Amino acid sequence: MSSRLPPLEASRSVPPEGEAAKAEARARRDAQVRGVASMQEMREAIRAASRTVPAIDAVPRVRPMSATAFRARAKEGLPFLVPGAVARWPICALQPDVLRERFGEVHVRARVGDYVGTAFAPDRAMQDMTMRAYLDLADATEGLPPYLGNLELRELNSLCHWPTYFEKMGPPRFWIGPAGTVTPLHCDFDDNIFAQVWGTKRIFLAPPHHDEFLYTREANPVLFGSPFDPEAPDFERYPLAKRATMLEVIVQPGDMLYVPAGWYHQVRALTFSLSSNRWARGVPYLISC
Repeated sequence: MSSRLPPLEASRSVPPEGEAAKAEARARRDAQVRGVASMQEMREAIRAASRTVPAIDAVPRVRPMSATAFRARAKEGLPFLVPGAVARWPICALQPDVLRERFGEVHVRARVGDYVGTAFAPDRAMQDMTMRAYLDLADATEGLPPYLGNLELRELNSLCHWPTYFEKMGPPRFWIGPAGTVTPLHCDFDDNIFAQVWGTKRIFLAPPHHDEFLYTREANPVLFGSPFDPEAPDFERYPLAKRATMLEVIVQPGDMLYVPAGWYHQVRALTFSLSSNRWARGVPYLISC
């Protein structure tokens, strides 16, 4: 029984009746969008199926492929990197200065303060501003830089030519910031294609069923977070994390990374970076018929 985690303090509290009702309503909506009976059943199916997936010690690098070939490979339930897959997107031919020159007045919402420590809290500090003001703030900030994370920026959509790997996809999301911006360890229970446009990022990945080693808690029905930091592992505080497999991959400009539903990942910008991703809105390939 040593592999069974004690409950986190935060997870012991019972949410107020109104909040619980909202959470249940969201879970029903999320299940309906994905065409599944319940989000909990989908999450459990992903974890169970991931136990049968072969172990790997590195993220495979593969050639660009058709949508049919992509879907067949994605059914294997493993992440893979497609170098140069998005290198011909119009946005990849531009320089980061275009954000200030052409899109400086675009409205954005920045993650500010300790957005890493409060990553999965409902009251994370955010600040509304223009793109130009954000870039000025990022240049002037010492320590953890502010981050434009998980934003819909429709002004940039026409510059990105997404492949039709998923039959149904959510809108493009953009991630912009200088070196040092980070998204801490978490998993999304949707298949994900991640495009690195400018700059370089380091990504750590762990399989879904290793959540039993990562002291996870639910942020919402499709998002679970972990307090463990694979870049600065604290095995005294999180001893079970020694048993978690952690894959490390560096994504370069033009690369596309497939992250299967349920895989935990932590992302850090090593240079000024612009990334974009899209989540599928259907049954994850690993558990699809």
